[in-house]
Amino acid sequence: MDDRLKHAIRRAFERAALTYDAAAFLQQEVARRLDDHLDGVKVDPAMILDAGCGTGFAFDLLKARYPKAGVIGLDIAQAMLRVASDRHGRPGGWRGLLNRFALGTAPLLPVCADLEHLPLKGNSVEMVWSSLALQWVDDLEATFRGVQRVLKPGGLFLFASFGPDTLKELRAATSGIDEHHHVNQFIDMHDVGDALVHAGFSNPVMEMEHVTLTYTDLSGLLRELKDIGAHTVKQGARGGLMGKTAWRHMRDNYERFRRDGRLPATYEVVYGHAWAGAKDRLEDGRQIIRMKMASRGGTRW
Repeated sequence: MDDRLKHAIRRAFERAALTYDAAAFLQQEVARRLDDHLDGVKVDPAMILDAGCGTGFAFDLLKARYPKAGVIGLDIAQAMLRVASDRHGRPGGWRGLLNRFALGTAPLLPVCADLEHLPLKGNSVEMVWSSLALQWVDDLEATFRGVQRVLKPGGLFLFASFGPDTLKELRAATSGIDEHHHVNQFIDMHDVGDALVHAGFSNPVMEMEHVTLTYTDLSGLLRELKDIGAHTVKQGARGGLMGKTAWRHMRDNYERFRRDGRLPATYEVVYGHAWAGAKDRLEDGRQIIRMKMASRGGTRW
């Protein structure tokens, strides 16, 4: 992904920080369902990384389940982190200082950084949570290797992302209206699982479900995508605004999907979790060579 596109994605989420929560019904519901996947999972993290935390909706879910854990909220957009910090216990002054050091409470630590280039030390967290952020990375396997690096051996990686059927109606409606792409391409669940294994994770488990939202008109869907910052197209996007003729064709094409007076928008939601395997390299890249010494009976050294 070139720097211009990365900048466009960051700018879109910066602008959406104040409108995100009101429009993010799907994102919040997916976070709740991702939290349900932790039922029965035996993990007791001291530190959790929320990778792509946005406005921090998942913080409450994580703190409710793991009240003693510290949470690092990482996002590419500084404005999103400001909203998250304001909502989740990082006020200024002496009250904020007391909140941060209150007995039995762990801090919430905001970090503005790129998910593809995690700035954390290796083996520094026991759990990485990522809800609907991975679809924005360019190199999924390299991103997974970064997650594997910061996780302690045996640590849990839990995530939700979007699959290829996401916004299939919008993709069909825009097909052929010009030479540009108007909807992002999303990675198949099986390819995500392969990338996990290649990155060194063990025992990956993948699940998928379809969620359909409905709208009175196409403008409502497009406005919601803009309000959550999800309107940037990664591959082959047009350079400017869509013309009136192209807009009319897209609107008319989408009308073919109207049912019971509503326009559907399908999302393929992919859930996955896997465990960090044994590490074979140090932070500086040197390889770890494990040697097993067999005991020799009767010999004393």
